[in-house]
Amino acid sequence: MRFKLPLAIFLVLAILLAAGLSRDPRRLPSALVGKPAPAIDLPLLEDPQRHLQTDALRGQVWLLNVWASWCAPCREELPVLQDAARRDGVALYGLNYKDQDEAARSMLRRHGNPYRASAVDNDGRVGIDYGVYGVPETFVIDREGLIRLRHPGPVTAAIWQSELLPLVRSLQ
Repeated sequence: MRFKLPLAIFLVLAILLAAGLSRDPRRLPSALVGKPAPAIDLPLLEDPQRHLQTDALRGQVWLLNVWASWCAPCREELPVLQDAARRDGVALYGLNYKDQDEAARSMLRRHGNPYRASAVDNDGRVGIDYGVYGVPETFVIDREGLIRLRHPGPVTAAIWQSELLPLVRSLQ
């Protein structure tokens, strides 16, 4: 009995550790999936007199890509996003997160702008509402304004083809 209890505790801990190690640490759950997308009413990077408003996007499937000029993976995903917006006709909007406006505009001029519009979230409050852990992150939002998917990290061509595009097509 003296050895059975410590052995049982060890086995339980080993099983829990093995289960934890088998999970993908990049797959952080989002409490917002299946719930209404938080409201956005922010000035546009390209024209601060105009605003991006989520209410105006109801009735269409759209993607929100959270990005920043100081984010290297954000620059890496731009060609994939440009191709998706151009070839697949996806409604892609940006949320420029905790960035400097001129640096953000400069990055889009230099590397290309895949967004129909990009809102400025200088203080990060909208990003907090969306539960952003870090940039880049991409959200798929359906016609009713519900978040259907949160993808943390850069969008690669493989992720676009296997995960995001099929979901967008099924929602349209």
